[in-house]
This record gives sequence, C-alpha cells and structure tokens, in this order.
Amino acid sequence: MIKMRIEKSIYLTFGILLLVSFSSCKKYLSTVPDNRAEINSISKLSQLLATAYPNRDYLYFTEGASDNTEDKGNGKGTVETNTSAPYFWQDQGSGTGSPIDYWNSCYEAIAASNQALEAIQVNNFGDAALPYKGEALVARAYAHFMLVTFFAKEYTIGAANDSPGIPYVTAPEEKVIQPYDRGTVASTYAQIEKDLEQGMPLLTSSAYSVPKYHFTPTAAKAFAARFYLFKGDWKKVIDNANLVVPNGDFTNNIRPINSTLNSLGRDQFKQAFTQSGQKYNLLLSAQYSLYQRLTDQRYGFGDKLLRMYNAGGPSGNITGKAIANKTQGAFGNYTTYKYNEYFFITDQIAQVGYPYLIMPLFTTDEVLTNRAEALAQLGQYDSALADVNLLLANNVVNYNASTDAVTQAKVLAFYNTTDIKQGIIKLILDTKKTHFLQEGMRWMDILRNHLPVVHNYFAQPFVETFLTLSPTDNRRLFQIPDEAKLSGVPLNPR
Repeated sequence: MIKMRIEKSIYLTFGILLLVSFSSCKKYLSTVPDNRAEINSISKLSQLLATAYPNRDYLYFTEGASDNTEDKGNGKGTVETNTSAPYFWQDQGSGTGSPIDYWNSCYEAIAASNQALEAIQVNNFGDAALPYKGEALVARAYAHFMLVTFFAKEYTIGAANDSPGIPYVTAPEEKVIQPYDRGTVASTYAQIEKDLEQGMPLLTSSAYSVPKYHFTPTAAKAFAARFYLFKGDWKKVIDNANLVVPNGDFTNNIRPINSTLNSLGRDQFKQAFTQSGQKYNLLLSAQYSLYQRLTDQRYGFGDKLLRMYNAGGPSGNITGKAIANKTQGAFGNYTTYKYNEYFFITDQIAQVGYPYLIMPLFTTDEVLTNRAEALAQLGQYDSALADVNLLLANNVVNYNASTDAVTQAKVLAFYNTTDIKQGIIKLILDTKKTHFLQEGMRWMDILRNHLPVVHNYFAQPFVETFLTLSPTDNRRLFQIPDEAKLSGVPLNPR
C-alpha cells in the first residue's frame, strides 16, 4: 500500500484552526486567523476561487444512509466505520468520507469565497472582477445549501421551516473564537437565494481556462434548478432548467449510457464519465476520496441493488428491460465504476501523496429529472413523461420508442394507483435511484420527499431483520462537529 502523508495549510472552521493530515487531525487555538495571502490582482483572485468548492466528497455518508446501500450478509466484505456508521445512522468522528470532514471542507470553501469578496471590495479591480464576484457569491450559496441540506431538518414546502439552520458566514473570520448563530432553515434558504440571485447575472464562462471547474452561467442555472426544487418553486425550476441547454432540448446533452458510454471498456468508461469535455458534466470538483475502492464493504452495493439494472422482476424498471451499466464485481461486492481514482504525488522520492477523484457536482441528467418533477407538480404530465422517456431512451438496453415509451396508462398500472401526479413522481424518483446510484443524489431525494429509509440487517447468518429511519427521526440530520460548540453553535438533537 502506498503510504499517505499530507499536510495542508491552516484553515478555519468556525474559529478553530485546523492543520489537516489525511491520517490525523490536530486542532490549534493559538494563532489568530488573519494570515491570509493578500489578493491584490485578478490573477490571484481567480486562483483563490479555485478553492471555493468543497474538496471532500459526501458519497460515503449520503449513499450509506440511503436505501442505495444494503447489508450483504455475514462474511461478505469488510466492516469499516466510514461505511457502517452511516448505514446504521450513527454519529462518527472525523475521517475519510465523514460528515465532519465534509462540514469542514464546506466552511473552508466559504472562507475562500468570503476572502475573494473582501478583496474585490477593498481593491479597485473594476469590471474585470465582476465574474469572480458572481462566482464567489454562487459558490458561497452552494456550500451553505449543501450544509443546510445535510446538517439541518429538511425544508418542508409551505411550512414555517423555523427549526435551526446552519450558520451563514458572510465575512472572513478575524478572531480565533467567533460566535455564530444557526438561524433557521427558512433564514438560511433566504440567504442562499439572495447570494444565488445576486451572483448569477455576473457570471461568464470566458473567465476560466477550464470552465467546468467553476460556476459558469450554465452550472449556476443547474444549481438554481436544484435549489428551487427543494423550495417548491416549480416555475423557477423549469425556467432555469430550460436555460441549461440550447432551447431547453436535452436530447443530445445527457449521458449516452446505452450507446457511446456502453461501448467503452471499463477504464475508458470511468474516465469519460467525469471528463470536463463531456456535455453532460456541468460542474466538476477534484475531491480527496477513497470512495472508488469501496467494492468489498459489507454495507454497500450488493446483489439486491444489482437487480435494479436487470430486466423485469420485482425490482425492474417500468419498461421491463435491462438498464445499461458498467457494474464490476463478484460475490455480492460491486461498484458502478463511475469514478477514476487519481493520485497526487507530493514527494517523488518517498512516493507519498493522496488519492482523489473528479466528482460531478451538477449534470444535465439531474437537471432533466428536476424539470420533469416540476412539470409533474404543475400538472403537465405529458411533458414530464417526455423528459423521463428521454432519460430511459439513453439508459434502457435496446430501447424502442414505439413500445417502451412510458405513458400515463403505464404509470397507473405499474404503480397500481389512480393518482397520476404521485405515480409520475414515483417513476421519476425510482428512475433516479438507479441512474444516480453511488452519486449521492438518492439521499437528497429522500430528504426532499420526506421518505422513510429501510435497511436490512443480518444479526446472524440467514436471519434477516429490518431497520427503519422514519421521516421525523433526528438521525436524518448528520451531526455537527463538537468543536462548533466553542462558537456557540448547538449540535443537532439525538
């Protein structure tokens, strides 16, 4: 095994100075956090904003807590805390793939955005700084949105949403210990929307050499479509989604799973899946992660979930045909093979460094399904089904539009319901469950739709029991780091 030894620069998480090593974490309280580099040029501003995105992934804990993970049974795979804790909805400490690491990385990204905004305010950069101001605002909104999604109670459309939100940080920290208030979910959403709406008009793709790693106008529209889907503003979901691709036509802009991608070998597939040159990838982020190695974990992608890709059966999709995929594995241990692990060498002589993967934060596929759900909510059922059928046409093996296209009648029969709206929404969520397996999207759908989660568990061989996480269970809120209490931030209830 290649030894990993990484030390990054000191950064802030709620007034706590952290020197991060990927094998250990030390906390420092003795240095005033005002040793930031002076951002006195557009070039430095651009470089700073490259760090305004979370550099840890949320895949471990979102997939682990969702129904996209199963107990494969005694003796099948290893058991590690970063996969077992989220499966049993238990709190865990910091470490690879933990909620705490993601929390810290989000506030580190927010700190970069705030430093950029401060530099723009105090320097006379002129109009050349406007795209970067827009990026800083939208990136700040994104990090706060992901935090309120994972660490606060889910937003409920039409409700007061007065439960605690997360601290919305809008200025660089100047003290070692800085007091913060969590506000409410409603106030957090209001601040996210303010930053998003102020930042979007300022964005331009031409400001970046590799635009897919920054919030461009297109990526920001994709974020807006997700945000307004959570908020229940269906028209804004559709309006933003329509602006993501020319004329709102996603036909040649989503993942060609059952054609071009399916023809690739596994190595080429996992590289193409996250390439910046692909039209379906709207925003990418390089993130420290070992997630692609999780093929032999007891709590993970197993035989039951594999059936989602098969033709027919109780877990089959509505067309009755198989879903194209590049699943790899055996004996119940599988991976979707969506991520290509890279390794960044920090010492050529010692050959040490850290692994990372390129993660799509927004894709056209998600935007299409967001639009479909908003259309269904507005009663535009045929248009919603047209979007679902487009996704299926690019995923189902040997898809035939004349026989496989989903109709309202098929939805009512397949889900044994008389409520076409709920039937179509169930179809969209089921389709997304398979399509976005191992991408963290399912947990967001579970939260947004207040769905229960059922996990199987083998306490002993061949004795299967089931555990349920109800929509009102406080364990749906991942726990905030203990250190946040030093800044007056209360932890989530347990």
